[in-house]
Amino acid sequence: MTHFGEIRVRRPSSAPMQALTAFAIFSTRRLEEMVRITHEDLDEAHSRVLVRDLKHPGQKIGNDVWCDLPPEAMRIIKAQPTKQGRIFPYTDDAVGAAFTRACQFLEIVDLRLHDMRHEGTSRLFEMGWTIPHVAAVTGHRSWSSLKRYTHLRHTGNRFEGWKWLDVVASPQMAPAS
Repeated sequence: MTHFGEIRVRRPSSAPMQALTAFAIFSTRRLEEMVRITHEDLDEAHSRVLVRDLKHPGQKIGNDVWCDLPPEAMRIIKAQPTKQGRIFPYTDDAVGAAFTRACQFLEIVDLRLHDMRHEGTSRLFEMGWTIPHVAAVTGHRSWSSLKRYTHLRHTGNRFEGWKWLDVVASPQMAPAS
C-alpha cells in the first residue's frame, strides 16, 4: 500500500491502486467487476451494488446480480472523486498490470489481485458471518463454489483499525480526476 501511495504521488493520473486493492478486499469483487461498476449501479440506501455480468460458468452475459457491500467498501466508493459514470474509470488491464508490476518490484512472489477476493471472503467468515450473508456479498450461488474462497485463520476482524482504510476512504486523499 505504501508503494502504491508513492506511485500515486508521482503520477496522480495513475489508477488509485490503494483504493482498488482495499476495495477488492472489502467488496470481494473481481477486478473486471470493480472497473465496470457505475454510480448508477449503486444502491446506497440498501448498501448494495448491481454487478453486471457476474462471472458464472453457465451464464456469462446478462447475469446481473445485486451484491451487498460491507460498510468499508461503501466508504471507499464514497471517497472516489467521480460521482457519475464508472466509480473506478480504469481498464482491468491497466489495474492488473500495475498490481503485477508492484509485486515484481517489491519481490512479492505468488500474489495476485484476485487473492484479495479470497482474503475478503475469509474475513467475513472469520467475523462470524453466515454462509447466506457472505454469499450475498460475494455473489456465489452455492456453498461448493463459495468454500474455495474461504481460508479461515482466526476469528474476529483482522482489518479492524487498519490504517489504510482511513487513507483510501478519505475524500481529501483521492486526487481529482
